[in-house]
Amino acid sequence: MTRYPILIATACVVLSSCAAATVQPDPSGRVHGSIIHVTDGDTISVSLAGRRETIRLIGVDTPETKHPTKPVGCWGPEASAHTTAMLPKGTDIYVMRDEEARDKYGRLLAYVYRSSDNVFINHELLAGGWGVPLSIAPNTAFETDFAAASSAADQAHLGLWGHCPR
Repeated sequence: MTRYPILIATACVVLSSCAAATVQPDPSGRVHGSIIHVTDGDTISVSLAGRRETIRLIGVDTPETKHPTKPVGCWGPEASAHTTAMLPKGTDIYVMRDEEARDKYGRLLAYVYRSSDNVFINHELLAGGWGVPLSIAPNTAFETDFAAASSAADQAHLGLWGHCPR
């Protein structure tokens, strides 16, 4: 977690990489928004300063449910339903980014926290076995924590670890 200060320092880059200059991080470097809808287990649509953004959660990969050329994956519908339950429409969130702002599809890459109770959504998905770690450099600030959470879920046979063939 030695890169955590980088997250705070670069959060303001969300300003230029996601919406108009009206998106201002709060004093802790977070940008607040609200959920428009959950696309699938690891992709959400949010409103940031009145602008719609698609966010791909950093560090977690849930099984496919909406890929145009891939079948629905084992535990995919459950992962999507869980993310939807954690982040219903209108939920207040805050986002923080890592080194790289967007993926090749133009989605904002972010760590997402539920404002009401500070639940770290990316981590929660791994800790409950709703997805597997997906580490893509340079966005690796929580790589070790994510791997540990996923390993513990695997050991406990939670979520996909207890329901899907390997």
